Amino acid sequence: MTYLIYIAAALAEIAGCFSFWAWWRLEKSPLWLAPGLASLALFGFLLALVDTSAAGRAYAAYGGIYIALSILGLWIVEGARPERWALAGAALRLAGSGRILCATRG
Repeated sequence: MTYLIYIAAALAEIAGCFSFWAWWRLEKSPLWLAPGLASLALFGFLLALVDTSAAGRAYAAYGGIYIALSILGLWIVEGARPERWALAGAALRLAGSGRILCATRG
């Protein structure tokens, strides 16, 4: 369930950040900011649902999911195929996220 929460959180964060990008860089209407702010609030709420004893651990593990989905979004939404080094970096970061989440706690 944790990975599903992370995926939903990443999608919410990417959508929220993109709304600011669209408003500022693509000169879209300021109305784009309202759903963006709601999306960023949802992102924060979703990360708070992760079952871990420390917020920092939840955020650190989340990073890999965010990176992988951002690169996937770069490819699907923006049409820019990621370089092999970007894919390798995302895979490495996902492995690190898995290690953080699944590590045995003493």
